[in-house]
Amino acid sequence: MSGTFVGMPAFPAFPVAAHEAVGNRTLRGNLRHATHTIRAKRAKAVAELSDWDALREAGKQIKDHTLRHLDRYLVQLEESVTAAGGTVHWAADADEANRIVTRLVRETGESEVVKVKSMATQEIGLNEALEEAGIRAYETDLAELIVQLGKDRPSHILVPAIHRNRGEIREIFAREMSEWGRPAPDGLTDTPAELAEAARLHLREKFLRAKVGVSGANFMVAETGTLVVVESEGNGRMCLTLPETLISVVGIEKIVPTWQDLEVFLQTLPRSSTAERMNPYTSTWTGTTDGDGPRAFHLVLLDNGRTDTLADEVGRQALRCIRCSACLNVCPVYERAGGHAYGSVYPGPIGAILSPQLRGTASEIDASLPYASSLCGACYEVCPVAIDIPEVLVHLRERVVEGGPVTREGNKVVLQPAKGHAAERAAMRATRWTFTHPGALRTGQRLASRTRRFHPRTLPGPGRAWTGTRDLPAVPAEPFRDWWQRTNGGKDETK
Repeated sequence: MSGTFVGMPAFPAFPVAAHEAVGNRTLRGNLRHATHTIRAKRAKAVAELSDWDALREAGKQIKDHTLRHLDRYLVQLEESVTAAGGTVHWAADADEANRIVTRLVRETGESEVVKVKSMATQEIGLNEALEEAGIRAYETDLAELIVQLGKDRPSHILVPAIHRNRGEIREIFAREMSEWGRPAPDGLTDTPAELAEAARLHLREKFLRAKVGVSGANFMVAETGTLVVVESEGNGRMCLTLPETLISVVGIEKIVPTWQDLEVFLQTLPRSSTAERMNPYTSTWTGTTDGDGPRAFHLVLLDNGRTDTLADEVGRQALRCIRCSACLNVCPVYERAGGHAYGSVYPGPIGAILSPQLRGTASEIDASLPYASSLCGACYEVCPVAIDIPEVLVHLRERVVEGGPVTREGNKVVLQPAKGHAAERAAMRATRWTFTHPGALRTGQRLASRTRRFHPRTLPGPGRAWTGTRDLPAVPAEPFRDWWQRTNGGKDETK
């Protein structure tokens, strides 16, 4: 088993999975309604700040500075957490992280844990690892609860059950809640208030009974060893304060140097994610305190491909991500294909660049993810930390097609070109040769212009799908070079 697991079983290539998803009208309707609603609210919330661009640039600079000095800040974080009464564990990959958490839970003597929504634990498959050890993990975020009860997979960073409508949720609650604890009320309808109340009653008994909580963190402050979770339901506050033992699994890139740096992200994250000025619940914890909160705190710092990503000068900007999901809500590809097609706990544009770097591009799904984009650039425009996702996508496409040196598990290796791209490589090499030989380029342009009346309006073979929704650009009557010579740079046409 690979030590780098990103939350999903083996998956087909993105085009195959997306083709099936696009044919699901209910799914497309759910996604269209939800993403359009969220992005409209986000745009309104962002417009309230006159200094949004400055905050965006500040967030980018803070993240880039932290990544450049990550070794120093991680050591500082460990010292701060330890001084505050916590214990720090280092996990190189998913397997090691799962072993650490499983051991910590077993040492408490408990057989169940409550969880606040955590993409890091989904990334490493923690729930499955705990289940194999006889430990049951209960998701307490409403959307994560829906996914868990429905034996489903998350399909969105912020709203994991975005692909479900109210009727489907009511059926899941009525059918499955009794198997996990308190059953759904009799006569449950699909009104949001009743569904939320059913979830609250179901989860309340778990909060009051659980002795172990498992969390992620949105941010870690190096100077004090403080961890931060922002959420909207209050379930996080319950998971972080009621259990006797708290175990937090956090990616090493979630660190910020100071509380002053944190202030920037507490403005940009809620507006970019839930379109709120601030999150209803912002929970912070620093080690342990007598008589207040958990008596034991463990922080598991997760690498799992992050230092490999850090070694890539272009791709490392993906580690700036603060998991706001703004890029998903504006992406035309995600809106139509949904999150499951990405084969990762990280869907959408950010998943298309993050997953292939964390996992490598050896699998069919990871080699296809950099192509899961129209390169329209909308994701870059809304990103609150200015990740140039289109730039990284093109960079990863080159890696897939051409291969070349990369860092995997801390070692320099040379990737072989992926299979199935021979024609693309040949076309790019022919184009490169043509552009570096002006005579051949001039001859080709003239030939294209003189034969333009014979050009088809659609491409044959595999190109038919491309021209099925696009017009083939018309070739001009004469090449630019010929026009320039004939008109003396346009001067003769102005006389």
